Amino acid sequence: MAITDDLRKTLSDPTPLYFAAGTADLALQQAKKVPALVEQLRAEAPARIEAVRNTDPKAVQEKAAARAKEAQETLQAKVTDLIGTLDVDLKKLGETAQDLALRGVGVAAEYAVKARETYEKVAEHGEQTVRTWRGEAAEEIEDLAIVVEGKPEPVAVRNDEPKPAEAKAESAADKKPAAKKAPAPRKSTTAKKTTPPAK
Repeated sequence: MAITDDLRKTLSDPTPLYFAAGTADLALQQAKKVPALVEQLRAEAPARIEAVRNTDPKAVQEKAAARAKEAQETLQAKVTDLIGTLDVDLKKLGETAQDLALRGVGVAAEYAVKARETYEKVAEHGEQTVRTWRGEAAEEIEDLAIVVEGKPEPVAVRNDEPKPAEAKAESAADKKPAAKKAPAPRKSTTAKKTTPPAK
């Protein structure tokens, strides 16, 4: 029974739909920014292309070789330093591994909390978006109804309070007991039992 309740609760929860609506709305907002970025890149592209054309390939190659040599020397120095300072004490390595594992669990839990918060924020944004869509749709339908039917005419409100003479007549009618109807005869609902023919 608990599984059925969990499934019913899961399937009736609108949060995933709100999350999808919020994601779609955020994607649409980001897509609206793309034309401006394209125009900016289009404006900057000639200057960048010209800068690339004016660079000397040999100078770029020399810079890359110098950076590669520096990176190799730095890496070799760090590796030799690490090997020189490596502690062989297994107990210390075990404690370090356990500490790293606990830190990893803590970081994973933190990321799970952040992911849940982000999910809820996007779902709230989606709920607002859906409300906005529904409001806009309702306004469009209302405008369409006004166009089709015309503007509604004001309706005069009547005061239907009974006059004193009518009130006395109604109270006298309320005092008279209503005629009782005889109960309908009951039909028999028992079925006849038939025996199957003998073979």
